[in-house]
Formats: sequence, C-alpha cells, structure tokens
Amino acid sequence: MSIGYTTRLLKINSAADQTLLGVKFGRFCIRNDISVTEVAIIFGVSRQAVYNWFSGENYPIESTAEKIENFISKNK
Repeated sequence: MSIGYTTRLLKINSAADQTLLGVKFGRFCIRNDISVTEVAIIFGVSRQAVYNWFSGENYPIESTAEKIENFISKNK
C-alpha cells in the first residue's frame, strides 16, 4: 500500500465497482505505488480526473482508456 494514498481514497476505491477500468487502474496504481500526480502527468489529465477514475465516479475517455489498458499490460 502506498504511503501517498489517503485512507479515504483507499476506502472509496475498495468499495467502488471493481469492473470499471478506472477503479481497476486505481488498485493497480495503489499496489504499485504510482502516485495520482504521476498518473495525471503520464496521461495528460488533471489530478481530479484521476481521483474520479479511481473512485468510479467517471470513466476515462476511449482514447485514454486504451492507453490505460496498455500501461497496465506493459507494467504488470
């Protein structure tokens, strides 16, 4: 578990719909200690967008979703 993630985000991610890509990506990033800021920079989005993905509140746009899937598969 990452020191950089708040208990609140960990709980929200854990309770969110695990079938959503953003939620899965959140779990991946938490396990691999990849910060929200790092994700935002890599994917060219705001930190808030990343938090929304991780919580299941929003879904990444199709082109970003493809990049996320590729990122996860390359970094397993």
